[in-house]
Amino acid sequence: MSLLEQLGQQVKRASVHLSSASAKDKNDALKLIAEQIIVDQELILEANLKDLKQAEIKQISTAVMDRIRLSSDRIETISNGLLDLVELDDPIGQTLDSWSLENEIKLRKVSVPIGVVGIIYEARPNVTVDAAALCLKAGNAVLLRGSSSAIHSNTAIVRSIRTALASSNLPVDSVQLLEDTSRETAEQMFKMNEYIDVLVPRGSQNLIDVVIAKSTIPVLETGAGNCHMYVDQSADPEMAFQLVINAKTQRPSVCNAIETLLIHEEWFNRHGKALIQILKDKQVDIRGDQTVRSIDPTIQEATDVDWETEYLDMILAVKVVQTVDEAISHINLYGTSHSEAIVTESNENKVKFLNQVDAACVYHNASTRFTDGFEFGFGAEIGISTQKLHARGPMGLEALTSTKYQLSGTGQYKK
Repeated sequence: MSLLEQLGQQVKRASVHLSSASAKDKNDALKLIAEQIIVDQELILEANLKDLKQAEIKQISTAVMDRIRLSSDRIETISNGLLDLVELDDPIGQTLDSWSLENEIKLRKVSVPIGVVGIIYEARPNVTVDAAALCLKAGNAVLLRGSSSAIHSNTAIVRSIRTALASSNLPVDSVQLLEDTSRETAEQMFKMNEYIDVLVPRGSQNLIDVVIAKSTIPVLETGAGNCHMYVDQSADPEMAFQLVINAKTQRPSVCNAIETLLIHEEWFNRHGKALIQILKDKQVDIRGDQTVRSIDPTIQEATDVDWETEYLDMILAVKVVQTVDEAISHINLYGTSHSEAIVTESNENKVKFLNQVDAACVYHNASTRFTDGFEFGFGAEIGISTQKLHARGPMGLEALTSTKYQLSGTGQYKK
């Protein structure tokens, strides 16, 4: 039996125990994990430094480096996030609906755990804690498979989590880490239907596409974020300046940062030069169409590749459009159904944009940076779903549950 199969058996057994764990036991375990990662933070940071040094040797981009990097502040934020999760209602055992059948059998629809969740993710060691905590709170065991770029960090974090679980009433094997980061082992994991109930890929579009194509296990798809902001003809210039800068530069390495800016031609003629200069002052590398380049020939010409690229960096593709309809068409062609925004004072264009843009989250006069489970009040998120079945948008605890019908009779039988 391979090590992967052993992990699968262990996590499957743990899931049976977890399915009936009390809210108190789950919350107590989360509190212990929150404490333990603070106690172990020096060890975690030492491991993280190894990953960062390896990343430097491999000349990994600054954007990916930012996603790998941990600090005392980030660890404290992760710990506090666990405590916030404790305060949320237990999603398991909730009566979602109830009624009586004609034969007087009483039927109740209740929320139950999914079972075993497999998480496939890149970089971001914070996902190790977030995913494990969300799964535990929802009564699920979890098998984690991170990338080689953060393997030292992930190993140290999971060791800390399992130390905490050893002092709890939950099984230690509720959280497992596949330390073999080879592609071959990952593909074996994709076919472990006997042990894993659902796979959740988090990372690049390439990773997500590979999991979808090769997995025989149902996939809860979290999509890449080729996000857009459209500045309409009637947009308030100061608001537009602020929202564009925030959505692009506040943290460019995350999936809810914008990658393409669309601007109405009339607005661009009045305010485009000022906005382009502000972006350049913020060290944003602009890829523009011919109209954008007409005010600054030093700007690199945008190609079709730029319109479809999730840069996760200080790069922004900029295109001038004639109408809100053209903006919507562009977004629906190149977007990844993640987060899209319009800046406008026109109610007509606002309504059209919100209704016709195909995305999980659509904003009016606000930054796309709010697409996040914490921001939505979910306490945390397992990812942001861009598909349309089961869950869409930031996925909190509810997305990690399933349902069961419980029926109670008085001796009824089918004639």
